[in-house]
Amino acid sequence: MLNYTECLRRLIGDVVGRVPALGHIDESRLLVFARLGRTGADGSIATCHCLTLPESEPGYYFWQDVETGRVLRRSVWFVAKTPAVIIGGQPVPYMLSFALPRFCDQRLASSPRKRVLYAGAQDWIAKLDTIVHELYHVDPSGTGLRMMNGGCRYHSAAFLDGVAQLVRAYMVSKPDPAVYDFLRYDFNELVARYGTVVGTTFRTSHPQRYLEVLPNQPAEPELDVVPLNVAPRRTQYTDADLALRRFSVIGCRRVPSSAASRAA
Repeated sequence: MLNYTECLRRLIGDVVGRVPALGHIDESRLLVFARLGRTGADGSIATCHCLTLPESEPGYYFWQDVETGRVLRRSVWFVAKTPAVIIGGQPVPYMLSFALPRFCDQRLASSPRKRVLYAGAQDWIAKLDTIVHELYHVDPSGTGLRMMNGGCRYHSAAFLDGVAQLVRAYMVSKPDPAVYDFLRYDFNELVARYGTVVGTTFRTSHPQRYLEVLPNQPAEPELDVVPLNVAPRRTQYTDADLALRRFSVIGCRRVPSSAASRAA
């Protein structure tokens, strides 16, 4: 049995320890979890989730007449908030999520950008690039996601080149190959070698920004006001919300506690 998220955690700790530009990251307060993402399906491969984003400015949704632009109705006023994640009694400022098995099946050949940046490299470097990419999003201030040159696009050319430089810096430091060996294999190869691939997940949906109605609604000119039609969200998560799941090419399912204790 291979615990993929534990392998990722060990690798991330090694990267952070060897690459000074990522030294501001406290690996012990970085939650790594897996989520289902089938190979070939749409969706992100990995994501950096910031849990220190401040409450948003008050706002509302509105509906306009397509011809005149006149506002016909609006929702109630609300703010967007970030849920708290408390692991081991300590708040977690950032989380990294990885879509399995999609993450495992990355190849340089499938990404023109990575193929150019890492010309002549082995295919598994595409996965290391993804890991470092998400780590690079962690802002040194700890209050948000890194943005290049104050722009509105995270993935500027400068950002992507910076990631590649950090990947090279890590490999030049001559890390122990055993730390990143699991990246060499796609998902089917991992299953063939280890029988079962598991990872830490959230028991339900993972923490996401949620909307909260303002208790005191601003007075405004008469408009039709509609309720905020959004599903309720959790405001806090703890260790009790984590679970170990077994991943396959078609889905994932909870691992019995007896088997979970043996996962390594």
